[in-house]
Amino acid sequence: MSSNAPISHRYDFVLLFDVRDGNPNGDPDAGNLPRVDAETGHGLVTDVSLKRKVRNFVQLVKGAQPPYDIYIKEKAVLEKTHRAAYRAIGAEDELADDGKEGKKKRKGSADSVDKARQWICGNFFDVRTFGAVMSTGVNCGQVRGPVQLTFSRSIDPIVASEHSITRMAVATEAEAEKQDGDNRTMGRKHTVPYGLYRVHGFISAFLAKQTGFSEDDLELFFTALAQMFEHDRSAARGEMSTRGLYVFKHDSELGNAHAHALFERVSAQRKEGVDVARSFGDYLVNIETGQLPPGVELIRRVG
Repeated sequence: MSSNAPISHRYDFVLLFDVRDGNPNGDPDAGNLPRVDAETGHGLVTDVSLKRKVRNFVQLVKGAQPPYDIYIKEKAVLEKTHRAAYRAIGAEDELADDGKEGKKKRKGSADSVDKARQWICGNFFDVRTFGAVMSTGVNCGQVRGPVQLTFSRSIDPIVASEHSITRMAVATEAEAEKQDGDNRTMGRKHTVPYGLYRVHGFISAFLAKQTGFSEDDLELFFTALAQMFEHDRSAARGEMSTRGLYVFKHDSELGNAHAHALFERVSAQRKEGVDVARSFGDYLVNIETGQLPPGVELIRRVG
């Protein structure tokens, strides 16, 4: 049953996903190599990368229409969104010309900032989910989102493979007129042969009250985690899939157990005799379901 009421339970979850022959999250400071922990060799995927995939999924499913519009999207001009918020709350006059060289006012009153923040939370899914800093330019305040993600870390160290690639077409006529007749452009492509990654997530009922993050939003978020890779295919990312989504639901807002103790109940390790993993089948995922802390329920969304 649909519900727009803010969630009233705390949630903690473990997400497992894998990549085969692809780059799950390139590092622009390292020539777009797969991100890696320099000390251990374990692969990393940033929380920002996964949030982008969630945003893209919601935009695909909901058509970027309120109350499921996306605040952080390609080519979005955030100040236009902020000014739209002031128009919607009837405070646009606070941003009118101030008579000084035709410059626009950019800071509203404290009451208008609060109302603008609430309006944005009500219309943009990603703001009421992940939060946002909206105090630059036209001031709409800041929002601390109820959903927080850690960096993803691979279960085992990864090896980044480098591949030479060529392009037969040319970009300019000058390249086409080369005397040697060889117009191929050489390039590099980096992939992870196989990696199984794990990420932890936290959902606060207290912060959900502040942003309006509802039961419907929660269901959409979990659906996005389960299906986001299915609609984010590209040659660079190879084959990525959600392999497990294990949600611990507390029967209170405050929570009934420490998150780290719940996360320890989900483990993944290479099967005996497997020296080099090349598929999800090379791993054994164990879920300890016995004697859960009182007031905690384990919900398997995937896996």
